[in-house]
Amino acid sequence: MAVSPELILSVLMGLLLLVVAGWLTRLEDWQAYAPVGGGGYGESTGHGHEEKPAGLTRWLTTVDHKDLGILYLVFGVVAFAWGGITALLMRLELTTPSMDLLSSYGGFGLYNALLTTHGITMLFLFAAPMIFAVGNYMVPLLVDADDMAFPRINAIAFWILPFSTILMWAGFFLPVVGIDIQAAKTAWTLYTPLSTSIEGVGVDVFLLGFHLSGFSTTMGAINFIATIVAERNTEKVPWSKLDIFSWTMLTQGGLILFAFPILSGAVLMLLLDRNFGTMFFAAEGGGALLFQHLFWFFGHPEVYILVLPPMGLVSLILPKFAGRKLFGFKFIVYSTLAIGILSFGVWAHHMFTTGINPRLTASFMAISLAIGVPSAVKVFNWITTLWNGKLRMTAPMLFAVGFVQNFIIGGVTGVFLAAIPFDLVMQDTYYVVGHFHFIVFGAIGFALFAGLYYWFPMMTGRMYDRRLALWHFWLSIIGGNVTFIAMLILGYGGMPRRYATYLPQFMTWHAVATLGALVMTVAQLAFLWNFWQSAKYGKRIDSGDPWDLKEIDQFTHEWDWYEQKRERLLADGGEEEDGAETAN
Repeated sequence: MAVSPELILSVLMGLLLLVVAGWLTRLEDWQAYAPVGGGGYGESTGHGHEEKPAGLTRWLTTVDHKDLGILYLVFGVVAFAWGGITALLMRLELTTPSMDLLSSYGGFGLYNALLTTHGITMLFLFAAPMIFAVGNYMVPLLVDADDMAFPRINAIAFWILPFSTILMWAGFFLPVVGIDIQAAKTAWTLYTPLSTSIEGVGVDVFLLGFHLSGFSTTMGAINFIATIVAERNTEKVPWSKLDIFSWTMLTQGGLILFAFPILSGAVLMLLLDRNFGTMFFAAEGGGALLFQHLFWFFGHPEVYILVLPPMGLVSLILPKFAGRKLFGFKFIVYSTLAIGILSFGVWAHHMFTTGINPRLTASFMAISLAIGVPSAVKVFNWITTLWNGKLRMTAPMLFAVGFVQNFIIGGVTGVFLAAIPFDLVMQDTYYVVGHFHFIVFGAIGFALFAGLYYWFPMMTGRMYDRRLALWHFWLSIIGGNVTFIAMLILGYGGMPRRYATYLPQFMTWHAVATLGALVMTVAQLAFLWNFWQSAKYGKRIDSGDPWDLKEIDQFTHEWDWYEQKRERLLADGGEEEDGAETAN
């Protein structure tokens, strides 16, 4: 009897996992600060590792939370580029009603593959790793810990990601070298029976990579929880003084621990259905609705897994440039915890059109509307923080304010979708796409940009180019609103999502959406160029307080660490480089 390629691949992946597990058991000290490659480099004191190898060896063996934060950042930027390219290709194709641009390169199949990889990449390979990048670098500094609780696990969690990404993207590149593995064409929701009926090993490879990325995220969440709870300096940072970003990272970690095992189980059952003849999601077994319940029980908490830390970033950054303390700090903490709890009771609002019991859908509608209350609490607190403040419209502040604007639009459009009558009309239209993108890019993306600009001087010792940062902000917010509002209008007109072709009546607004996407592309190119050039040649900052936070009594732990680091460097004979190009 012939052995199928799928079975061989499954056995090989199983062996790989066994090898990884065996390697983990050889580690003698999970909390050791020595690089994984072996050979101690000295004990860590004061948020760092005293001695590090140079060059590539440093980055391949590091367990320093700051280095791993940089690695997560680089990885997230690469994923952002890939996700952006796939989105731009789809938008260019949608400029005309018929299949034109992609017709010679795979047509509808390629479009569906781009749709699949775009969604998975932006959610799991861009947004989550970028949040972990900021969290890895900053959380130990904010809680005055030497490092993450488990530095080696921290490194392992990161290095799982590149391998899982290779598996998820393999279907786009392996055919070029003659290996017959096609990219998955399931859409990012992986709905059955489509995902169980597509033949070929491409979907299995994709699912295995997706499965591995879940392990990485879960390991990272455990580390953040342990760091904030157990490694925090309780004398300097008691619970009453824990910063809002760390509160949101802690809540995110709890959500991940409860949500991601459900996703892992669903993906594992999907792999078993595809390769071993089980019937978890077959009509004779649990059916397609079982998969939807499992997926969305994970999927809606995942939205808050991704949006809560950005909310924390905005809550941290806004007061710094408003000249006022955060209004209602305790209420923002309570609302964060409330969102985390309520997020597990709203998943079926994605399934109002599936025919489930109306009494059940009514209860899910009530909870979906209720979860808007703690979100609204945050919005009013942010606005009140700005009210009568001495605003400094720096790049971090602009992106934080842009987050608030985009989140209001994304949130209000989401409240409408929580209402059953409205959802029955708008389900699976571009209205849902517009709403979701206001949250994912307009809110999550903007908050991450705010955090990166805010801590850029600390991470590089230089200041970014302020003019390019302004271009980045204005092009992003104009392009984003043009694109996503056009999508909302398309949804009101009845344009279904996930379609590569459409009726000519929708052409005008598709063209508008594509124009906005092109503007956003220019904005992100400005961002990449600014960060690259400024990190190498930007004007060096001349103090440990580049934002003048001491003047408003908001000089927080991470900046105190940075100032002490600069003082130690100068005391040891370090000198600033001369002749650095200035940033305007």
